[in-house]
Amino acid sequence: MTTPLESRNALLAKTVVSNLEKRHFEAYYCPTAQEALKKVLDLIPEGSSIGWGGSMSIRDMGLTKAIHEGNYTVIDRDLAKSPEETYEMQQKCLLTDYFITSANAIAEEGILVNIDGTGNRVAAICFGPKNVIVVCGINKIAQNLDAAISRTRFIAAPINAGRFDIQTPCKTTGKCHNCISPDCICSEVLITRTSRPAKRIKIILVGEELGY
Repeated sequence: MTTPLESRNALLAKTVVSNLEKRHFEAYYCPTAQEALKKVLDLIPEGSSIGWGGSMSIRDMGLTKAIHEGNYTVIDRDLAKSPEETYEMQQKCLLTDYFITSANAIAEEGILVNIDGTGNRVAAICFGPKNVIVVCGINKIAQNLDAAISRTRFIAAPINAGRFDIQTPCKTTGKCHNCISPDCICSEVLITRTSRPAKRIKIILVGEELGY
């Protein structure tokens, strides 16, 4: 039996998917992470080259593991043995058939907001890979663009800072200080209003909380 929360998530996702499609994104809704995982694999032909950014969402849902087990050419920066190799892999990801990431926030009107320290992830979203697949939990939908930017800066960034060996004020206090630290993970803020070319960016909304 469908719960009130599941019903609300499906209704909200229907609105957001419609708004994303109006902005030329290819958009889908999957009630669970496992359904989303299957959807991603259905979208990617065997033999494709695939890379990804630092998203915890795609790791936690088992997507990166499933890709490694499939018939693909995988560029996985997690396997790099040095900072230099990491950088080389990040560059190679810009030439893949498919780049997989999450979003820090999606406004209900269908606009994506992402924030980066080095910029490799937002660069791939903007240009390079032939296709970009964004897997985003329902927890990252914000009421409007201002709320999406706020979520990215004041919720996602301080939490993500805790994942890295960096020294930023947000890592120490848990809140954004609008810093200009050398380790700042808010160096690049990307607002994606439309997909150009149309359907290059494919968005899968998931009716579960994923990532930060």
